[in-house]
Amino acid sequence: MRFTHPGFKIASLVAALFIVSACKSSEAPTDTGSTGGGAVTSSIVPGSQEDLAVTAGDSVFFDYDQYNLRPEGQATLQSQAAWLAKYPSVTLTIEGHCDERGTREYNLALGERRANSARAYLISLGVDPSRLQVISYGKDRPFAVGSDETSWAQNRRGFSRVN
Repeated sequence: MRFTHPGFKIASLVAALFIVSACKSSEAPTDTGSTGGGAVTSSIVPGSQEDLAVTAGDSVFFDYDQYNLRPEGQATLQSQAAWLAKYPSVTLTIEGHCDERGTREYNLALGERRANSARAYLISLGVDPSRLQVISYGKDRPFAVGSDETSWAQNRRGFSRVN
C-alpha cells in the first residue's frame, strides 16, 4: 500500500521536525549571561580597566618622534573624560610608551612627554589633575613585539591604566 496523499507528506515532515528537535543535546545549559528576562548582562565591572577599554578606549597613538595628540587621540581622551565623570572615585595612571628606536634615555623622556600631553588634554577637559598620574616606560615595555612599522606604531602610545 502506497501513501500518496499530499497531507501525508506534510504530516511526515512535521513529525520528522518534532523528532529532530527532541534529539537536541541533553548537556547542561551553559551560562550565557542572560538574566532570564531577555536582557543580557555583561561581565564587565563598571569603572574597571576593561570598562574603560570597551567604553572609551585606553590608548592614544603618536607619530614617530612626536608627542602632540592626533585628532583620533583627542577623541579617545574626550571619551575618557566623559567616562571619568561617571566614576569620580577612579584615578588613572597614564603610561608613556615608545618604539624600540632611539636610546633608552631619549625614549624615557619622549614617553613622559607623551603621557603628559594626554594628561594635559584630560585636564583641559575638566578632569581633576589629582586623579591623573604619569609614568614613562620608554621602550622598556613594548605592546607589540617586532621590528617593523606596524609594531612600532602600536608601541608609540599613551596608555591609561585604572588604578
